[in-house]
Amino acid sequence: MLNVGEKAPDFRLKTDEGKEVSLEDFRGKRALLYFFPKANTPG
Repeated sequence: MLNVGEKAPDFRLKTDEGKEVSLEDFRGKRALLYFFPKANTPG
């Protein structure tokens, strides 16, 4: 768990188009991430 003001650790995700991006790719820019459970899974 991060505390207010701490930097998020770098991680990699695939976009809807299948392109792999890293949080580092957005350094200096604003980024909004949505996380949601995969269909038919608990969460």
